[in-house]
Amino acid sequence: MNLLDNEKLRWKRFVGGDEFDYPIDYSAALLQAYDDGHVDLLYWWAPNAYCHFHRHTARTASTVLAGELHVIDIDPETGEETHRRIRKAGDYACKEPGDVHMELGGPEGALVLFNLFNPEGLLAESLAGDGTVIGRSKLADILRGSAYRSGIA
Repeated sequence: MNLLDNEKLRWKRFVGGDEFDYPIDYSAALLQAYDDGHVDLLYWWAPNAYCHFHRHTARTASTVLAGELHVIDIDPETGEETHRRIRKAGDYACKEPGDVHMELGGPEGALVLFNLFNPEGLLAESLAGDGTVIGRSKLADILRGSAYRSGIA
């Protein structure tokens, strides 16, 4: 079964423009959102494509369901890469807020389930290369049915 073609899931696609020096092509589908700060999402990365450079501002648990997710940790102070790892199907991780990184779909892409929690409602911040915030993912926007990430095309 192809989840991207599943009519019960409403996927929102994100692609990068010329202002980014890396290929951005990923999609998100909301599964559940609660006003107490819990959100469950599916994310799909196209093969060899990134999501936006970002910082998690919520407690984030993730499970890779299919493909490979390449994670590149970035030091928020220096902007330098500190660690790389490949997460494969079945891999589970849980991180506290503050995790700064890039994510890249493997040769066949990646499908990942995310479970986020932040009672204040700020879930993630998309960042420019210099660490400047260029967009925010907010629970209030999700509950209103607005864009998953305000400020990002």
